[in-house]
Amino acid sequence: MTNSRHLVDPELLGLLDLWPTLIVDATTLPLLRDPSRIPVPPIANPERVERTMMVAPGRDGAPDVPLICYRPAGRAGEALPCIYHIHGGGYIAGATGGLEPLHRELVDTLGCALVTVDYRLAPETPFPGPLEDCYTGLAWLMAHAGEVGIHPSRIGVKGESAGGGLAAALALLVRDRGEYALAFQHLAYPMLDDRTCVGEPNPLTGDYIWTPASNAFGWRCYLGAEPGGTEISPYAAPARAADLAGLPPAFIATGSLDLFVEEDIAYATRLLRAGVATELHVYPGGVHAFDIHPTARIARQMRRDSTDWLRRQLFPMEQP
Repeated sequence: MTNSRHLVDPELLGLLDLWPTLIVDATTLPLLRDPSRIPVPPIANPERVERTMMVAPGRDGAPDVPLICYRPAGRAGEALPCIYHIHGGGYIAGATGGLEPLHRELVDTLGCALVTVDYRLAPETPFPGPLEDCYTGLAWLMAHAGEVGIHPSRIGVKGESAGGGLAAALALLVRDRGEYALAFQHLAYPMLDDRTCVGEPNPLTGDYIWTPASNAFGWRCYLGAEPGGTEISPYAAPARAADLAGLPPAFIATGSLDLFVEEDIAYATRLLRAGVATELHVYPGGVHAFDIHPTARIARQMRRDSTDWLRRQLFPMEQP
């Protein structure tokens, strides 16, 4: 591991001490799945946002897919725009309720709905199971938009880390199946490319939170094969997609010290070349998942940029 600590934004150093890096393998995977490891803030003003549990029936013999819906309180009967959220965790960890305080804050700030999907995890369920769970949840949401109180033409997908990878893959799958349309894709430090595991590493990235060793383990579990092979589906690793045209507008944000910074920049560049409206942010001194820091200026800036972009997608200006 290269000592890149001197490059980390000084206000984030406390986060590294609070959230120590875990090298993930079969032995330490249970520790990664411990929700108490993620330093999320407490829930504020719970009366302002309503929380509802829902279930999308499984398709083709797969199990049912749990969903959690958050809506601003007191707005029953309104058809709201909606963020369809996919949680992170390296494809091998995470859960729908893990970011509840942040989801409640986002719903309260934006005045939208947010539905988060509880997909199955690898290695117990490798690709394509987790992605199909995400598609099943989205299909159910589209079919029941009226009763849930959301606007079906204003649903976009949002994810961070592996959730960002699944969000990008879901955008590809939705485009190619042609049953629905997504309004946008919001990808926070997305895990897009298994070939990062075998390419020439950037010695200044991946020292904190999510390391090259953890990345290789996560991809191996998700793919059910060694990363970097020749037969990997683009729906598993979206960076492998040959054609990115026709995808919804994209927001991609990452830190300069994040292991995924180069694959994220490359994906944003390819989206732009394919004619997809894309906003890219790279935050100097940012490590993986740095935006969870409650007070650091760099974290607050990323949250502002993210929220502003989401507001523009959820509530587009009326056309003349």
